Amino acid sequence: MNIPGNIITLIAGILLTLISLWYGQNHGLMPVEASEGAAQVDGLFNLMMTIATGLFLIVEGVLIYSIIRFRRKKGDRTDGPPIEGNVPLEIVWTAIPTVIVFILAVYSFEVYNNLGGLDPETSRDFPQEEMQMAENGAKLVAFNPHQGHLSLGIGSSKADLEVDVNGIQYAWIFTYPDTGVVTGELHVPVNKQVKLNMKAGDVIHAFWVPQLRLKQDVLPGRDSELSFKANKIGEYPIICAELCGPYHGGMKTVLHVDSEEDYQAWVQENTIASLEDKEETMALLSQPMTEESRLEMHSHHLGVTPETLAQLR
Repeated sequence: MNIPGNIITLIAGILLTLISLWYGQNHGLMPVEASEGAAQVDGLFNLMMTIATGLFLIVEGVLIYSIIRFRRKKGDRTDGPPIEGNVPLEIVWTAIPTVIVFILAVYSFEVYNNLGGLDPETSRDFPQEEMQMAENGAKLVAFNPHQGHLSLGIGSSKADLEVDVNGIQYAWIFTYPDTGVVTGELHVPVNKQVKLNMKAGDVIHAFWVPQLRLKQDVLPGRDSELSFKANKIGEYPIICAELCGPYHGGMKTVLHVDSEEDYQAWVQENTIASLEDKEETMALLSQPMTEESRLEMHSHHLGVTPETLAQLR
């Protein structure tokens, strides 16, 4: 039975579309979604995977079909027919990628805007000399909005919780200004807008939480911001995604997304511990310095062990 070529083409097109749509939504390449913005990023990624799968099947299908259909017959030593070009075909395969790129550009711009990348408070960056003026005591910094600069932040300027983040080789230090808690792991309450005010103390770092679908460069001498609302309780890795030295691979910590009750309990526990540490430090500093305490303080610089120090006493 001879099936018309247009019917075969139609069936192949339907199968290709169904396969591309299915794989674009079920590729399983992304980690769990733990923030409101993650679903939007995944929607963009799924569209790109759908388009890429369709293009891959078309290109590879044409190659395989051509290898089989137009293979050289046994004993045929002649040259193939000369083909100079096909202008309509060239226009089509130039126009289609152009339209695809345009659609992805508009879609990605919309996702970036929804994530807060165009928020007026975070999408502007002051030049280095203006930042230096502000650090030297100037209360106001003149800024011409027409002289735009690349963004050093993403997210909303309004937040339920602000955390200061300092990236150093090879650790992340988190400071909670409202409570004074300083910790090496980030704790945030679920379904609350969180704003990270980030700085680097030495070299360039990059704050990356794959489950939030967010990554932000952290630069020495520059302030950067990152805002998010985590909507899934759990523990997620915080990774430095910028090569920052020989132990770059070990610069990891954990984001804890807690329930409101667990978060408040954690804050209270660490606030009490912080106060106890401060009181103990102040008590030690208020004591008079004796010869024994001075010797004990400097003994490790001299290579004297505690056992030897006890014998000298």
